[in-house]
Amino acid sequence: MKKKILILLALPFIMLSSCKKDKDEPMITPQAKDPNTAVKASIDRFSATAGHLFMRDATNGLPAANMAINFDMEPFITQGLGPNGSNARYYNFDVQSLAAAPIYVLFRTGETTPVAGQLNIVDVIPGDAGYNDFWRVNKVTVPAGYVANVVTSYQEIVSNGYSIESTTTLVNCPVVPEGSTANLRYTSGESNQLVRGWYKGKVVFYFSFFERDLMLTGSSQVPVADILVTFNINPDLTGGGPPSGFKTEPGTMQTHNVLEFMPEQAGYSPLWDVDVYNNTDFGTVMNWQTASAANIMAMGVALVNCPVVWKQ
Repeated sequence: MKKKILILLALPFIMLSSCKKDKDEPMITPQAKDPNTAVKASIDRFSATAGHLFMRDATNGLPAANMAINFDMEPFITQGLGPNGSNARYYNFDVQSLAAAPIYVLFRTGETTPVAGQLNIVDVIPGDAGYNDFWRVNKVTVPAGYVANVVTSYQEIVSNGYSIESTTTLVNCPVVPEGSTANLRYTSGESNQLVRGWYKGKVVFYFSFFERDLMLTGSSQVPVADILVTFNINPDLTGGGPPSGFKTEPGTMQTHNVLEFMPEQAGYSPLWDVDVYNNTDFGTVMNWQTASAANIMAMGVALVNCPVVWKQ
């Protein structure tokens, strides 16, 4: 019995000693990652899982994974027509979904501007299920003492229990390999430089296009506008449609693809719903009115991300 009493008396001392040890141990402060030295994610927009209209094969010469892409060269830039017949150029960023992907922007508690120096965070890249060039902005609230780039993944946002507020704001930010270029922008205030972000602790690079503010539709989808296009070979013939290339005026890059809206118009969206007209009508199509009167061969064939970046 005496031995048992001694053991019971010793327990509080052991517990106190354990608590004191925990209290005296130094707190481990999470370390910020340096984007300049962090590992870069591998990006391939032309793989079998990422590409649609632009899928690399043995003959088409599309850039390999992680190779810089020059979007100022065909087939990644097209000169078409605005609704009134003016010349317009747009980049071709391939087929995209109506369902925007989430991008996470960090704000300290009580502040209305993002954490300075913190890279935005995404959880999908080209080839991942759910990837989209169009991102729905999510506001993440972090503590007042938060240090930029401590958090570099969606998983860390969740594990830290940070509040996430979904907004209706959309941004058009195609993720591309480092070094890629797309020099044109519709307005002088837009930057054409690559922006860095975090993807699962790795650095990614993306363009930003802000020719018009974008918002989700009432059904929480990316808004769309119409474009009427025609190809060198009509899509009902062998080798026709996109593989044959857009029909152009001889010796030029001028197509008679016609946009329904320009960025300054209320109905504009860089996500275009593609309708195809018969190439025998190419010579008569000069604006939206004449394009709408052409022989339409196919409607709703694809949704493509083609931000307008120039007009004349």
